[in-house]
Amino acid sequence: MTYAVQADLVARFGESEVVQLTDRSNIGVIDQAVLARALQDADAEIDGYIGSVVRLPLTRVPRILVGYACDIARYRLYADDATEQVQQRYDRAIKFLTMVGQGKLSLGVDTDGDPVSTAGGVNTSAPGRVFNRRNMAGF
Repeated sequence: MTYAVQADLVARFGESEVVQLTDRSNIGVIDQAVLARALQDADAEIDGYIGSVVRLPLTRVPRILVGYACDIARYRLYADDATEQVQQRYDRAIKFLTMVGQGKLSLGVDTDGDPVSTAGGVNTSAPGRVFNRRNMAGF
């Protein structure tokens, strides 16, 4: 399952940054192979966290995973030179994915990976509080 594509990274971080991170030949263009490898690694990392709570591949990619896949791929492209902001975005992604894997947060899909639907679009019952000061500290 592909959670993000080149256009997603370019839209979030700009073409010049994506070129800078992938252009190993210094020709001034995005190296598609380098970018594809980073995106595949991000996909595998995400699958490792969510695979215990949903059936993979998902039938629909939740929008939140697109952003987190971009953050993870960007972090991987930076390698050892990640800025504090890049590191923080990666850490937030991993914290979110960990909470999904622990069943504390939902992706908005059922265990088969299909979007969760509610009768008439209204959820008439809900579990206990998901967000509070303790579990969101530093998020």
